[in-house]
Amino acid sequence: MDMEGDASVENGKHPLTIEQRQQTALSPPPVPLRKVVMVASISVGVTFGWALQFSLLTPYVQLLGIPHKWASFIWLCGPISGMVVQPLAGYYSDRCTSRFGRRRPFIATAASLVTTSVILIGFAADIGHLSGDPLGSDIAKPRAIVIFVVGFWILDVGNNLLMSPCRAFLADLSGGDHRKTRNANAFYSFFNAVGSVLGYAAGSFSRLHNVIPFAITRACDVYCANLKICFIISITLLLTLTVIALYTVGENKLPEIRDDEKRTKTVPFFGELFGALKDFPKSMWILLLVMCLLSLAWFAFFLYDTDWMGREVYGGVVGEKLYDSGVHAGSLGLMLNAVVGGMTSLAVMFLVRGVRGGNLIWGVSSILLAVCLAMTVWISKAAESTRRHAMATGKAGVDPGIKAAALSLFAVLGIPQAVTNTIPFALAATYSATAGMGQGLSMGVLNLAVVIPQLLVSLTSGPWDDLFGGGNLPSFVVGAIAAAVSGVFALTLLPSPRSGGAPVTLKISTTSH
Repeated sequence: MDMEGDASVENGKHPLTIEQRQQTALSPPPVPLRKVVMVASISVGVTFGWALQFSLLTPYVQLLGIPHKWASFIWLCGPISGMVVQPLAGYYSDRCTSRFGRRRPFIATAASLVTTSVILIGFAADIGHLSGDPLGSDIAKPRAIVIFVVGFWILDVGNNLLMSPCRAFLADLSGGDHRKTRNANAFYSFFNAVGSVLGYAAGSFSRLHNVIPFAITRACDVYCANLKICFIISITLLLTLTVIALYTVGENKLPEIRDDEKRTKTVPFFGELFGALKDFPKSMWILLLVMCLLSLAWFAFFLYDTDWMGREVYGGVVGEKLYDSGVHAGSLGLMLNAVVGGMTSLAVMFLVRGVRGGNLIWGVSSILLAVCLAMTVWISKAAESTRRHAMATGKAGVDPGIKAAALSLFAVLGIPQAVTNTIPFALAATYSATAGMGQGLSMGVLNLAVVIPQLLVSLTSGPWDDLFGGGNLPSFVVGAIAAAVSGVFALTLLPSPRSGGAPVTLKISTTSH
C-alpha cells in the first residue's frame, strides 16, 4: 500500500510523518469491548503503585534516615523519567516492528521493571541490614537508603514506560473511531480511580502485618512490614492484569519502513518535539503556562500530604506511633480523594458537553484547589491550638473535628484533581488539531508542562520548608498561590475551543497494490 504524493494537512505545512503513514497503512478490525476493558484495566495496577508512593514512601525514607529537607530529592525520578521515558516510549512503540506487536513488548518490559523495583523497595531495610546496616529507628541506614533509591527510580521508570504504550494500545484498538476512543479513555480513567482507591485503602490499613506476620523482621518494623505487604499486593495485581491483557488481546505487526523513508527520516525524536514549539499557536502556549502553574500546586501538596497529616495535624514525630497514625489517616483521605475524583470525572464529561468551554470549569476548579491548599494553614494552626489545650487539661489524642476537617479537605480536592486529569488534555487536543499539529507531539509537550514543575518542586520544596522551620506549610502556601494564578489565567486568557475554528483534517489518498 503506497501513499500518493506527499500526503499532508490542509495547510500544506506539515507533511505526514512515517508514524502517521504506518498508522494509515494499518486498518485494525473492530474489537470487542471486553478487550478494550482488559487493556484499560492495567491502569489499576499502575495507579495502585502510584497511590502507595504518594501515601507511604515519603514517611518511609525518613524512617531509613533521610532528613525531611532532603526527602523531596528522592522524587526527582518522577519528573525526569516522565520527561524522557514517556515520550520516548510512545515514539518508539509507534515504530516497533516486533512480531509480538507494537505496544505489548513495551508493556511487558515495564511490568518486569516494576516487579524488580518492588522487591528492592519492600525489602530495602532487610537487604541493608544483611549488608551491614545497624539496627535502631533513630540510626541512619545508608545501605538500605541506596537500595531504596535504586528501586524507587526503577519503579518510576517502569511506570512511565508502561503508561504511554498502554494508552497508545487503547487508541489502536479504537481504530480511529472518536466515540470508541472516548469510551476507551473513560474506562482508563475509571480504572485509574479504582487503582487509587485500592492503593490508598491498603496504605491506610495499619494491620496488614497481622495477615503476613513474617513480614516483620529485626530490620523491618510494623510500618515497614505494612509497606512491604502493600507493594507485594501491588505487583501481584499489576502482573495478573498485565498477563491477562497481553495474552487475550493481540495486535497486528507494524509494516516495515521502506528504505527510502528511512533515509528521509533525519530528525530525531527530541528534535521533532522541540521543533514543533515554533508552530504552536498562542492558545497552546497559554495552556502550557496554566498547566505549569497548576502542576506546581498539585505536586507541592501530593509530595507531603500524608507527612502533613502525621506532623501538622496529628502532631507526631517520624518513627512514633502518633505520626504513623497520621500517615494512615492521610492514606484514608487520599482514598476519599480518589472516590470523589472518580465520580467527578463522570460528571465533568456531561458538564463539558453542555458548556463547551472547558477552560471555565478548569479555571473555577483551580481556584477551588487554591482555597483548599490555603485551608491547610488554618487546619494546622487549629490542630496545634487544640493540642496545647489538650496538654493543659491532661487530655490526649487528636481532636475528631480537626481530623474530620482534614479528611474533608482531601475529599474535596478530588474535584479539581478530576478536572485537571481531563480538561487540559481535551483542550490540548482541540488546539493542536485546529493548528494542524500532530497529537503525539502536542501531548508530549503538554507532558513537559507537568513534569518540569514537578522537577522544580522536588529540588526546592525540602530546603524551602526547612528554611521556615521544617514543616510542610511553606510549600502548600506556594502551591495555593500558583493554583490561584493558574485559575485566573484559565478564566481570562485561555480562548474558548469554539473560537479556534474547525479542526484541520488530514487528507490521505491510498492505493492498493
